[in-house]
Amino acid sequence: MGIPAIDTGSLTPAELVRLRLIDNLWDSVTSTPEAIPLTPLQRDELDRRLGELDRGDVALVPWDEVKRQLRARGDQSLVPAGGHGTSTGCRSLA
Repeated sequence: MGIPAIDTGSLTPAELVRLRLIDNLWDSVTSTPEAIPLTPLQRDELDRRLGELDRGDVALVPWDEVKRQLRARGDQSLVPAGGHGTSTGCRSLA
């Protein structure tokens, strides 16, 4: 069972801002992942999700495609200007 896609068209401006903040926070975390230790439960969840990915149970979309989809829908507030995260796969927003 996959995670449902986010319908950004139904989000309020405040929710879109919060998503942008989450994106910024994620970027700061992923720049030094070794600085954040995982609990055993977090490790198990990570392993479960990586297993889904390895089995092909989830459909990933390259970050460039996610940005294209967002731009096409007019969600510029969610598209980073610097283009960071280009190697990150994201679930489809469609």
